[in-house]
Amino acid sequence: MLLLLQQLLLLLLLLLLLLLLLLLLLLLLLLFLLLQLLLLLLLLLLLLLMMLLLLLLLLLLLMLLLLLLLQLLLLLLQQLLILLLLLLLLLLLLLLLLLLLLPLLLLLFLLLILMLLMLLMLLLQLLLNYNNNYYCYCCCCY
Repeated sequence: MLLLLQQLLLLLLLLLLLLLLLLLLLLLLLLFLLLQLLLLLLLLLLLLLMMLLLLLLLLLLLMLLLLLLLQLLLLLLQQLLILLLLLLLLLLLLLLLLLLLLPLLLLLFLLLILMLLMLLMLLLQLLLNYNNNYYCYCCCCY
């Protein structure tokens, strides 16, 4: 009976050891799963960080594009301003030329009127002189 009890105790001890071993194995498996989960979380965090960096880079590129467009707009406005200044200068030159030519044109117009008046006076004098001093120079009057 003692031998049976010893064997039973040994069997119980073996079962207990096996149970402990299983428990240890289960604990190791749990630890391994926890490590896997932690690694997965780290990977997700890394992915999130990379997405955030990509978003930041995209925002930076968008700002750069906006800056380039603004610079292009400023350049176009500058060229438009230069064109407007040149047009204004040309208009000013034309106005100055007109102001310089206006007295000359007025003088020419007055001269033309004077010449017409002189021509009219000459015609009037010829008409008056023709009635006063009529001389015939034809061949029958001699």
